[in-house]
Amino acid sequence: MTTPSAFATHEVFNQSPPLEDYNLYSSDKVLRETVAREGGVGAEASLVGFGAKIGTAEVIDLGRQANAYLPVLKSFDRFGHRIDRVEFHPSYHQLMALSVEQGLHGSPWDHLADGSAAKAGAVVARLAGTYMMTQIESGHGCPITMTNAAVPALMFQPDLAREWVPRILSRQYDPTFTKASDKTGVTFGMGMTEKQGGTDVRANTTVAEAVGAGGPGGEYRITGHKWFFSAPMCDAFLVLAQAKGGLSCFLMPRFTPDGAPNAIRIQRLKDKVGNKSNASSEVEFQGASAWLIGEEGRGIRNILEMATYTRLDCAVATAGMMRAAVANAVHHCSYRTVFQKKLIDQPLMLNVLADLALESEAAAALSFRVARAFDNAAGDEAEAAYKRIMTPVAKYWVCKRAPNLAYEAMECLGGNGYVEEGIAGRIYREMPVNAIWEGSGNVMCLDVLRAISREPEALGVVFAEFEASRGVSAAYDGALAALKDAFADVSSLEARSRQIVEVMAKLAAGAVLLRHAPSAVADAFCATRLGRDWGDIYGTLPTGVDQRAILERAAVQR
Repeated sequence: MTTPSAFATHEVFNQSPPLEDYNLYSSDKVLRETVAREGGVGAEASLVGFGAKIGTAEVIDLGRQANAYLPVLKSFDRFGHRIDRVEFHPSYHQLMALSVEQGLHGSPWDHLADGSAAKAGAVVARLAGTYMMTQIESGHGCPITMTNAAVPALMFQPDLAREWVPRILSRQYDPTFTKASDKTGVTFGMGMTEKQGGTDVRANTTVAEAVGAGGPGGEYRITGHKWFFSAPMCDAFLVLAQAKGGLSCFLMPRFTPDGAPNAIRIQRLKDKVGNKSNASSEVEFQGASAWLIGEEGRGIRNILEMATYTRLDCAVATAGMMRAAVANAVHHCSYRTVFQKKLIDQPLMLNVLADLALESEAAAALSFRVARAFDNAAGDEAEAAYKRIMTPVAKYWVCKRAPNLAYEAMECLGGNGYVEEGIAGRIYREMPVNAIWEGSGNVMCLDVLRAISREPEALGVVFAEFEASRGVSAAYDGALAALKDAFADVSSLEARSRQIVEVMAKLAAGAVLLRHAPSAVADAFCATRLGRDWGDIYGTLPTGVDQRAILERAAVQR
């Protein structure tokens, strides 16, 4: 028999249990509907299995560990030899292995192995997995998304693609520090940014000199630096450098073909606000070996092909983190009692939670609609046009909305949300990075204008989709008419482009919700995000909104 301590001051009660040991796919009503609607239904069995696997307490804790025990740069071995290695906690490698096994690093390209047609809904299916995995841990997703996005860039140089794409398509994660030809699978990173030129890559000074004749697929020596060099532990990198013919894109392996480490000198790892598990670095190239992708002077074209895919990943991953923030807030409020009443049953908290859930569902609706366009673009000109215009729109809007949502969700947890033991703080710190890398907000807005300028007919495709949802919501119809008027004043488009892109994003999300979501969701979204019946912060849904119906869709369904 245990005798109570004389010094016991309290018992633990009125605390919510941890949100763990659940299926991230089966429990997410909105995600299931989204995957079915956007063409990924053929992957449902795989997604159910993956959702169960990563929702365990053990895998959830891997996310915590990977952010508690951070990557460490080892510049030299104990004998003084330069090694430039980054060491990771085992939890990071376990997360990478889970993502690679699921194909998050490249499954839409599986058909390239045998020359068959791309599998229907492959992009949507991959991104559904990404949406779930980022709820567990987001930082390791950096090399995962870059590896996937490297494939279309490599296709500009067929001989390099034949060598490297089969290695990418492997479902085996191999962290071994050795040349790619000796490994069971590879990952890719990217090096664009320099100190003097972030967004302005034409200002880059890193130089590439041909070994022999040079030209497409030829070997070069690269000398210079990168201010942000993503995921330096990867097996190869796509790098921009100035060749004689102009800014060019190169494949730079971590090891040269003879098995020697390439001349990539890691100067330090970045101490970032968030994204802690991912090693971002500064590097110098001291005559590093690299191979030209495509023609000299076409580097921006090549690297932007990669960026198109990474930008979509930014939107979807952010939507996934929004889902995690809302799910944790709803879970906590379903258990926590304040003033003899569950938080979720208190009118003001209910308003906050429903508002957050509405934002989260809209982010998923927009992001996965764009994902469907990626799946269908090759055989459908309209979908290709939608993809070109709406990819930067989705990245801009979803990533801009996320930090405030993460903060508000954190506040729903009270003090428990502001301590490092939970996930809320990690999500909050993670949110800004997807808005910054792969093109910040202004870059996205300018890209939208450039795409419209080059292909005015593409804007007509987007408007046609918006028009298809007219006649249901007065707020939606009014916003659509205003957007058309906004394009009339060409002289001030750039200065107003944030406002224009914002409305495009909300109309795109609204179009999906009006056609497919319950009226409680669609009506509330249009009235608040496109109308004027809303405040400046979350928790200001107007009277008459069916908040319970909205929230029911966001709750984790066991």
